[in-house]
Amino acid sequence: MQLLALSVTAAITFLGSNVDAFAASNTSSNKVTSVMPQAGITYALGSNQVSLSNLQQSVETSKTQSENSSTNSTSSDEVDLSNAVTDVTPLASTVTDNVLRDIQNATGAVIKDSAAASEGSSETAQDSEEEMFKSLVIAKVTNYVNVRELPSEEGEIVGKLYDKSVGTFIEEKDGWYKIQSGSVEGYVKAEFCVTGDDAVELAKEVGTRIATVTTTTLKVRNGAGLDAEVIGLVPIEDELVVTEELDGWVKVSIEEGDGYVSTDYVTLSTEFVKAESKAEEEARLAKEAAARAAANKAAKSSTSTSSSSSSGSSYNSASSYTTETSSIGSAVAQFACQFVGNPYVYGGTSLTNGADCSGFVMSVYSNFGVSLPHSSGADRSVGAAVDGLSNAQPGDIVCYSGHVAIYIGNGQIVHASTAKTGIKISNADYRSVLAVRRIF
Repeated sequence: MQLLALSVTAAITFLGSNVDAFAASNTSSNKVTSVMPQAGITYALGSNQVSLSNLQQSVETSKTQSENSSTNSTSSDEVDLSNAVTDVTPLASTVTDNVLRDIQNATGAVIKDSAAASEGSSETAQDSEEEMFKSLVIAKVTNYVNVRELPSEEGEIVGKLYDKSVGTFIEEKDGWYKIQSGSVEGYVKAEFCVTGDDAVELAKEVGTRIATVTTTTLKVRNGAGLDAEVIGLVPIEDELVVTEELDGWVKVSIEEGDGYVSTDYVTLSTEFVKAESKAEEEARLAKEAAARAAANKAAKSSTSTSSSSSSGSSYNSASSYTTETSSIGSAVAQFACQFVGNPYVYGGTSLTNGADCSGFVMSVYSNFGVSLPHSSGADRSVGAAVDGLSNAQPGDIVCYSGHVAIYIGNGQIVHASTAKTGIKISNADYRSVLAVRRIF
């Protein structure tokens, strides 16, 4: 089957309701959720997933401790070192295989097991698994492709299949694939999707493997063992990107660098985007518009009464940055930048005496009448989704693995980085970005 090259797809201009593939333009500076939803399918592998909305706690300042410290420490993986196995090579990485399995489970793909088709087959388990994923259909466009009720451009649009969204192949008809993805069933143009062998390769890139912390304070180590040095601490319900899965440990990314955490204290899941029906899109956009209107109203009514005690008498109030000509987002960015140089404190929320990354973002926004969670993971769901850093505006929230910051413009962020650096300004693309969210 001949598929059009992605470069050709992005170059074509599509107009009107009969357009079936849309390329996102990077010229717009305010592109939000008209582009794509932030949340897609999250297929959790455990039953103990912790609700992000329940996190409302602050934790006492904590420093890296020796493994010989008291066993009543609040930091997890405090297991008796006599039980640690440190001289055994961990199992090979399985992160790709687990992503593929999660795609299968979430999409309901039903594939014949060709490996068991004949006795004595030389096909390996990996070959069998890859054969199973050849029935997936994955969108390969710049933005999205329309899902239609009939295999024709005259068919009614019933939903959108976003770039790298995954569906299950049902049938092919006249150059159209009939698919099932999420609540959407319908036809997409074959030229804007991949299936078969191409889908097997692309499927390895569409999912993001996430480890959600399920204990009060989790230690991240520089090796997969209890005798390895602790490089950072992560609070409950934070979400870390997994880059490797070993025997009882996963390699994750945090602000201090890459490290390892025990799987005893995290829940593993895979996130990927699914199709969105017209009704789902309309409901999401209406909800986001209402939330932005409420945030703007709260900011306008609260900035004039911003408490100077929360930021210190030597700092300007939020109201001093709010003008008739500038956006509230710009005011947020300017207000936040005046705290550069102040300390980072794990679990802290003070803009002057010390805050961690999410505590810093939460406290900045509280001065503008907006209540945010004290969790970098939960911040990925606030406000409205922005289509990448190229469309970010001052005041937007930039989310990373286990970290969060405030965009200040010109490709930069302000954030409470680490205990060594404190609150500082960095390039926004210094790490891989998981999401950009807009409050105002």
